[in-house]
Amino acid sequence: MTDLATFRSNAIAFLDSMVPKYARTARAGNTVEQDLALGREYMAARYDAGFGGINWSPDVGGQGLSNMHKIAFDAEEMERGMPVQFFGISLGMPVPILIAYCEDKDFVKERVRKALRGEEIWCQMFSEPSGGSDLAALRTRVEPDGNGWKMNGQKIWTSWAQYCDYGVIVTRSDPTVEKHKGLTYFWIDMKAKGVEVRPIKLAGGDSHVNEVFFDDVRLEDEQRLGAVGGGFGVALHTLMIERYIATDSAGFGPHLDQFVKLANETEINGKPAIEDGRIRSAIARNHAMRAGLDSITKRAFLMMQAGMQPGPEGSLQKLVAVRSRQKLSELAMDLKGNDSFAFDPHAYVKTDWGTSWLNAPTGRIAGGSDEVLLNTIAEKVLGLPQDHRPDKGIPFNQIPA
Repeated sequence: MTDLATFRSNAIAFLDSMVPKYARTARAGNTVEQDLALGREYMAARYDAGFGGINWSPDVGGQGLSNMHKIAFDAEEMERGMPVQFFGISLGMPVPILIAYCEDKDFVKERVRKALRGEEIWCQMFSEPSGGSDLAALRTRVEPDGNGWKMNGQKIWTSWAQYCDYGVIVTRSDPTVEKHKGLTYFWIDMKAKGVEVRPIKLAGGDSHVNEVFFDDVRLEDEQRLGAVGGGFGVALHTLMIERYIATDSAGFGPHLDQFVKLANETEINGKPAIEDGRIRSAIARNHAMRAGLDSITKRAFLMMQAGMQPGPEGSLQKLVAVRSRQKLSELAMDLKGNDSFAFDPHAYVKTDWGTSWLNAPTGRIAGGSDEVLLNTIAEKVLGLPQDHRPDKGIPFNQIPA
């Protein structure tokens, strides 16, 4: 295995060579399409340089290194602002699930290689308009159709679906059993007949999420991932991955150092804001919270290195990090006063407080809403009794709509 210090040094050298063309500052003013084209180029260069699939098995085209190697690379890459936003979900959840559950290993290897090179993008389709935060309440249905399946329904909030080649999806295959038991999981060709993608414009001005409609879409049984009726278990596997790839204790907002800098440059009652006890208290609380979350993440990755499955503590990471990001962004805007009303729709969420605040609610819904995460923490981490569920033990088609 490559020494971590040597690996980091090689990664820095590679990334620094990419900065003039691909870093955030070099792409300022680009359209989404221009950024995507550069992103594909960068992903291909990253793959050719040996930094694609760092912690994936060589059997599927990865480098066979540790999770710590990947964390080291990701930290350096994030700092430079490379155009990887289109590929994060693709490589973070759908492709690992394909690796774990798809039985056609030649198909898997081809998809992995093209995904790592940025040639193909995958999306994840879980949320539905009528389901709210309850994944098991989904209504997109599949019915047997010859030696395959026919799918009808709708998904929503699907990130980057308008640019995706493939996706993974959870469907209802049997409405006559309890809602968690009648689900089946598939991969799907996003260009297949009957698939329609409609972008949704968000409050921040961007349209990276979509509605996806399915009208008699044909699925072969070979596209099934896991057992018929076993879709909820595969979905939980997907969500566990999602909550542990969200490992930024800043909630993917600005770093705490930027708030300290703002507090030094801003005055309250004629004195630097950093001298105000309330501001210093907010900084201390955020520092302690982020240190705690980083410790949880480190523990999880050490467990994975040891071949163990990390537990539900990942829910704490997502819940607390994004909530605190929203509150800190709001405080930063208060400090800026009228200057906080200036809004740049192209500003970067990790450097602009207004953009961070405006987009934080999206982060509190995606990958499990606050309410779902609180239930998970209460039941799986604290061992508290499960909430009352009036639909428990009732067939899905008997639950009032």
